Amino acid sequence: MSPETTRTQYQDELTKLEERALEGLDMVVSALDRTLEAVEQQDAELATLVIADDDRIDGRYLEINQSILTMLATQAPVATDLRLISALLHVIHSVERMGDQCVNIAKVIPLTGNDAPQRAEMVDRIVRMGEQARSMLSQAKKAFENRDVGLAHDLVNQDDLIDQLNKECFQVAVQVGDDADIREWAMTMMLVARAIERIGDNAVDIGEQVAFVVTGLFEEFEDASGTQEHLLGPKSD
Repeated sequence: MSPETTRTQYQDELTKLEERALEGLDMVVSALDRTLEAVEQQDAELATLVIADDDRIDGRYLEINQSILTMLATQAPVATDLRLISALLHVIHSVERMGDQCVNIAKVIPLTGNDAPQRAEMVDRIVRMGEQARSMLSQAKKAFENRDVGLAHDLVNQDDLIDQLNKECFQVAVQVGDDADIREWAMTMMLVARAIERIGDNAVDIGEQVAFVVTGLFEEFEDASGTQEHLLGPKSD
């Protein structure tokens, strides 16, 4: 087999690896849709399905990791390919973590019971958080596919809405009154809100990997204070 043929096959494998990793984001979107429905309907049976289906996401995580190990052992990736391979490791790790967050939400739904008292204003905010996270996942995938650093940076702005809704959920929780059952439900819903907030953070993490693939430099889009960072450097090969 000629070196040119071998190199072509290698590039095809790398392209397929990226496609399989990014398909993991679609799997998380599907899990999140089910999770939000289970929260809104207090559907413990649907929550059980979310938990069981997480095996698919874990399977994709293991598949990508094994494929990358095999590629590193059998090929000689150049610098730009190594950046992509490293980024894909981070992406699939974020995918696995987001799947786990859906599972975390699903596990607390049965704790509230089918007849748990609800506060519509809190459920509404949680559903809006989930919808925003869903949109961010689609945007993160598009940014990675198109190597669009601007679109990746915008994920920080999109995440601000999730953070604001999370704060509003907390305010609702502390104002629900003295009824023990309502307080217990509200505290459980705060766990749900926190999990969705983490999904948003993971979407931003994927955006950071887009910048790394394009520039060769890693940057955090926000510092510890929540201020956006703009440290994009020249593209490096």
